[in-house]
Amino acid sequence: MNNAPHHCLSLLTSCKTLKILKQIHASLVKTGHHSDPFFAGKLILHSAVTVPGAVHYARRFFLNFPNPDVFMYNTLIRGFSESGIPQNSIFTFIDMCGKSLVPPDSFSFAFVLKAAANHGSLRTGIQIHCQALIHGFETHLFVGTTLISMYGECGSVYFAKKVFDQMREPNVVAWNAVITACFRCGDVKGARKRFDMTPFKNSTSSNVMLAGYAKAGEMELARKVFWEMKVKDDVSWSTMIVGLAHNGFFDEAFAYFRELRMIGLRPNEVSLTGVLSGCAQVGASEFGKILHGFIEKSGFNWITTVNNALVDMYARCGNVGMARLVFRSMLHKSVVSWTSMIEGLAMHGYAEEAIRVFHEMEGCGIRPDWITFVSLLYACSHAGLIEQGCNYFSRMKDVYDIEPTVEHYGCMVDLYGRAGYLQKAYDFVCQMPITPNAIIWRTLLGACGIHGNVELAEQVKPRLFDLEPDDSSDNVLLSNIYAVAGKWKDVATVRRSMTDQKIKKTPGWSMIEVDRTMYRFVAGEKTNKTTAEAYEKLKEIIKRLRLEGGYVPEVASVLHDVDEEEKEDLVSKHSEKLAVAFGISRLCKGRVIRIVKNLRICRDCHTVMKLISKVYGLKLVVRDRSRFHSFDDGACSCKDYW
Repeated sequence: MNNAPHHCLSLLTSCKTLKILKQIHASLVKTGHHSDPFFAGKLILHSAVTVPGAVHYARRFFLNFPNPDVFMYNTLIRGFSESGIPQNSIFTFIDMCGKSLVPPDSFSFAFVLKAAANHGSLRTGIQIHCQALIHGFETHLFVGTTLISMYGECGSVYFAKKVFDQMREPNVVAWNAVITACFRCGDVKGARKRFDMTPFKNSTSSNVMLAGYAKAGEMELARKVFWEMKVKDDVSWSTMIVGLAHNGFFDEAFAYFRELRMIGLRPNEVSLTGVLSGCAQVGASEFGKILHGFIEKSGFNWITTVNNALVDMYARCGNVGMARLVFRSMLHKSVVSWTSMIEGLAMHGYAEEAIRVFHEMEGCGIRPDWITFVSLLYACSHAGLIEQGCNYFSRMKDVYDIEPTVEHYGCMVDLYGRAGYLQKAYDFVCQMPITPNAIIWRTLLGACGIHGNVELAEQVKPRLFDLEPDDSSDNVLLSNIYAVAGKWKDVATVRRSMTDQKIKKTPGWSMIEVDRTMYRFVAGEKTNKTTAEAYEKLKEIIKRLRLEGGYVPEVASVLHDVDEEEKEDLVSKHSEKLAVAFGISRLCKGRVIRIVKNLRICRDCHTVMKLISKVYGLKLVVRDRSRFHSFDDGACSCKDYW
């Protein structure tokens, strides 16, 4: 019987689910060891950190344990800092500081600073910094390095540098932290300056520079650092491959990938998931398929994170069928796996299937997290499932004890607004328990645009402009609402204001992958060989659509006070039309044409895509700013609800 608690400890090390964790806890209760600080600490550690979705269980156990020690506090602070609700980590730290019997140590500060960084709260980070000074950690290297990282994550390169400059003897980790902070805050030159000043560089230092340059889009500088490195490890190669893929250099990324294998280094989990993420971002499905083949042949298909990246890549590249296939073939599915599938189905308009997958997830004993509910609410909003959306919003708090974040509130505003319940959406925003951010108000303004509600748009405008006065998309959206209503004087006022404030409109662009090369089209850009080919093909397509499909341009999509003929000319030059024309010109017959667009597809382009799918017998997939549109035989998967 005395061996029972030690047997429970061995079971804890292999425990992967909350159900088994509860059984182990019950065994400890039976033997009375649940009140032993050693065993209780181990139980909190595994429930807060190791077992997915069990941090709330850890919290309940912690609250019922008399006189928790510093290890228990630190473990719970750490668990929440790595969860979707890092603010709970901060609340736990505050509770700890309020009890003088358990003073915080260096680990307490490291974990809670990570929570402040993940929460993006500079103000909270500064307050924790003050507490670190009060508790005598002003010269502690570990705490100081974590402070630098926190300030970098929160966008304050000034404070990050100040903390670093006050260090007596910064080690290589601290140097790398301040370089990373510079990159995160967009100070590329500052990062290079600190790198050159580093007295003792290691391979990690060079890899930090590689990653920073790649994320900043400075691939020429990244290449220079890479080829100057005397020793290139698998992280160096992975960083370059991921950076090239994320910046659209797919041929070069594939060349590096081949060279990596030729020199005897094996691509790792990070490089594979990173490149797949790059493919997902720009819709490079052909390159993604090549990687999938390599993953199958090399035996990486048993790694859950790699499969998750494959599901996400296929879904974001418009191939939801392959996403389903990969998901169903997975032997082990994490909460990320289920969430990726739900999100993929939601983006494509398969709301009912997304809901079925969610219930299947619950049936498998996997606890959904806050991101799962964002995906589920997104599915409901894009399918007009108002009752179900409200139900899941309530269940999130009542059943799973997940506090709604600004993302969940945003989905609810979108749910009401998209369905036309604009006043209800506005009332919901006004009654929110947290302060609405710019995204919330922008979502409501977008709904006003969809339904042409000028009066409410004018109520929303000052709230939004107070938060982000220089955002071009908000000004353009308001201008468009006025234009649809025929208020051309108001349109002119908004555009004049944009000119005076030097606010530039984000140009619309569309991308298409042909023979593993990404082609980008921008409406109104200077003609080159590629765009000339696209324009020529588009003329032919429009002519055929008029004759065989009865196409009449929807000039209401043109939000300029010009005559009808000029409106027809403007609407014919939208970037997604050019991209699809180029695809029809270059791609083999029978291939699915996949387009990625940075803005919302307009009604005229939506009509043209439906007609092309009917007249030309093609399947088209367009990913715009908010969702996928799959066109087949004259119909769209969105059912004209977008």
